[in-house]
Amino acid sequence: DDSVSSIGSRDFYVRYIESAVIKANNQHTQSSSARCICLSQENNMNILHDLLTARNACETKPFQSIHESNAALLNLVDTLQYRCDSSAREQLELQHLVSQLSASSSGENSNGKKGNAASKAEARMRDKIEKLQEQLNQKLRAEIETSAAALKTATELSQLKDHASAQEATIANLRDVNNRDENTITNLTTQLAEAQNHSRLAEKQYNGLKDMIRTLQDENDELKQTNAQLVERVVSEKEKMVDEINKMNDMVETLQKEVDMLRTLHKQEAQRKEGLDLVGNQRSHIGAGGGSSDRRFGATGVFLPTTPKHVIQAHPIEATSVRYDGTGLDLIATGSSDSTVKVWDTNNGQVKATLRGGSGHPMLGVDLSGGLVVGCGADKTCRVWNIRTQRMIHQLAGHSTKVTCVRLLNNEKGVITGSADRSIKVWDISRSTYKQTTTFRHSSTSNCMDVSLDSLTVFSGHMDGGIRLWDVRSGKRVLDVLSMHEGGVTSVQCHPMNGNQILTNGRDSVLRVVDVRTCTAVQSLGHEDFRTAFNYSSCGISPDGAYALAGSGTTGEVFVWGLTDGKVKKKLKAHNVGVGGVAWGRGGSNGQQVATVDRNGVLMLWA
Repeated sequence: DDSVSSIGSRDFYVRYIESAVIKANNQHTQSSSARCICLSQENNMNILHDLLTARNACETKPFQSIHESNAALLNLVDTLQYRCDSSAREQLELQHLVSQLSASSSGENSNGKKGNAASKAEARMRDKIEKLQEQLNQKLRAEIETSAAALKTATELSQLKDHASAQEATIANLRDVNNRDENTITNLTTQLAEAQNHSRLAEKQYNGLKDMIRTLQDENDELKQTNAQLVERVVSEKEKMVDEINKMNDMVETLQKEVDMLRTLHKQEAQRKEGLDLVGNQRSHIGAGGGSSDRRFGATGVFLPTTPKHVIQAHPIEATSVRYDGTGLDLIATGSSDSTVKVWDTNNGQVKATLRGGSGHPMLGVDLSGGLVVGCGADKTCRVWNIRTQRMIHQLAGHSTKVTCVRLLNNEKGVITGSADRSIKVWDISRSTYKQTTTFRHSSTSNCMDVSLDSLTVFSGHMDGGIRLWDVRSGKRVLDVLSMHEGGVTSVQCHPMNGNQILTNGRDSVLRVVDVRTCTAVQSLGHEDFRTAFNYSSCGISPDGAYALAGSGTTGEVFVWGLTDGKVKKKLKAHNVGVGGVAWGRGGSNGQQVATVDRNGVLMLWA
């Protein structure tokens, strides 16, 4: 029975292994047939061959170990089957022998001795059969255990082969990574070599630059020594010049006192003559009307201008201001956006001096008196020149923005400047070194200013349309006339005959005569063709206080109003573009009194 059960279990185990192998082969066959059907549908045998080759290469590896295990198991099964058949035949022979012995023993029961001998022989045979059966069972069990161990070994071998395949794939990947790393190392080595070459080149350049720097430092040291020597020489020369200038200033002061005395005498004589001849000369010219064509240029007394006697291209671009000499000399100064101030002789219209300011910065205001010219501009400074030498003797710096207007005090020892930084400054220029003495602060940009005849009061016009009066001695604001013009005030002129009145021009295109005692306008002057187009548009008043003058910034016409009735007395048409600057002087030895400048830089001297 044990042998039969052992044989049955062995057969079952063999059939189980065969069925598993057949099932795996069937699945493999089914997947292969499905792939073949798909490929046959594509009608491309070359692609089918390539796919089968690739599939065979990829899919046979996992089944290789199974196939080898299956072959080993089949060999083992054949061996076991052979042994089983041999054991079965031996068992049949033994059973046949046992049956023969049993038959012989039954026939010989009558014979006691022979029966006993047969029984003993049968017993020995049975023992021998049992021992053989037991040995057979042990062999079968050993063979089954050996088969199980072989199967386990085959499985482990398959796993090891799979692991070896995975290790080979990993090794291949690592080889690829190693190759890439070697390529990277090669590239990095090349880059390192290039970087080292660049570094060596940079080091050479650096050494060259160090040598150059040392050379430049040596040159710089030499230049510093030379500069120190030059500075010492300049300081020494400057000290000598200061001593000479101080001596010259003392001499100038002495001469100035003499000149002041002569001017006083000259003014007294002129006032006496004006008092005798003013009314007759003026009214005779007015009554003559257009019959002034034969009048001599430079006629004495106050007269209405009619004809431009000198038309001068004073500047290449717009002229911003014009001003007569305050001491009655035959000189006039013009300022322009070309950064220059020019002084002209009113006798012949020739330029006497060309004075240059800050390069690229327009000149916004000029004044001249007693041999000095001042000009202010957008470079935040004011310059003072000597007309005779045409040299700048002072450059007044202290404003933070452009300087819009400037006036010389009557003694030529002081300058007053107004700026867009909302301050008015008084400067002392009586010595070789200027100094700032007074600063007036206010709330609006100063566009224009004028100084009273005694140089003690400053009248300023502002962008807010107001007029302010300042005391030069105390540095305080004396009066504030608000909103005299709807726009900004562009010009302020003191009345030459009435110290309580001033003439103003504003962006509202109206001229007003203002009484500073009542802070009211006693006269307003205008015309439908008159336009104040610029912040620097000026106005003028005749020396006798009877007429006012201003130019239109659009048409170029120059208007003359009578201050008695406020009517237009003259419209002078000679400029082709807008007029911004006008001046009505006292007239020097030739009597020329009216000058105008326009946006094209043209200066006209009228007679």
